[in-house]
Amino acid sequence: MANNTPDRIAELFARTRAEGRPAVIPFVPAGWPEFDATPEIVQAAIDGGADAIELGLPFSDPLADGATNQQAYYEALQQGTTPVTLLDTVRSLRASGITIPIIVMGYVNPMTSYGPDRWVTDAIEAGVDGLIIVDLPPDEAAELEIPAHKAGLHIIYLVAPTSTDDRLRLVADHASGFVYCVSLAGTTGTRSELPQDLPEFIARVRAQTDLPLGIGFGISERRHVQQVAALADAAIIGSAFVRTIADTPREGRAAAVREFVERMTGRTAAPVAAE
Repeated sequence: MANNTPDRIAELFARTRAEGRPAVIPFVPAGWPEFDATPEIVQAAIDGGADAIELGLPFSDPLADGATNQQAYYEALQQGTTPVTLLDTVRSLRASGITIPIIVMGYVNPMTSYGPDRWVTDAIEAGVDGLIIVDLPPDEAAELEIPAHKAGLHIIYLVAPTSTDDRLRLVADHASGFVYCVSLAGTTGTRSELPQDLPEFIARVRAQTDLPLGIGFGISERRHVQQVAALADAAIIGSAFVRTIADTPREGRAAAVREFVERMTGRTAAPVAAE
């Protein structure tokens, strides 16, 4: 890393690879469902076995997100969540002793409006380890990528099954931390099955980079995580995790979040449906 902080993302994947399992990374929209709810949700996820946290920066036009995440972002914005308050939340998480990687996922507009250099500096200072910028391709990313790489802040790019081999090579040349492999063409949301052509897609990405690979979009069940384990290094769980939060009253939320992550990590067995 270019700064004096540890490379938590590299350390994470070294550990999970040694343990022979994929990292489990839940997605948490910042400032939602209540403005002050994020720390308790993050802690509950960690208690359940989360290896890293993907912290969503709410945006008014989240085109890659399905209805579940869109609604969460809308409510978070209505409650006053901003890039400043998100970074304050990260500082609070670090001050409370949380040491797992925190990766901010969002769209380029709020970050460039904040000021690219200032955003990178403040994110590093707060304790952010990486950025996933959904709508920022590597060939248009210099304004953020150059200061981020100098500072040791990972820029994690997305690739999709529709990505050509030339595009995969371009991403491989620019990426750091890991590569986010979108499992399917479309928006976020739960799916009953992962795509049948996912192994072929992941093999194409593997051919271009030695970086760890994370798979996201559609992962909602323990068996999906087990499928990811045979292909990649991390399972990123978005809409199913967000829906668990949305469906649970605050007084029971920490337990529900912990139990959900325990199921996804395999710490506890999935419940058996009644006949």
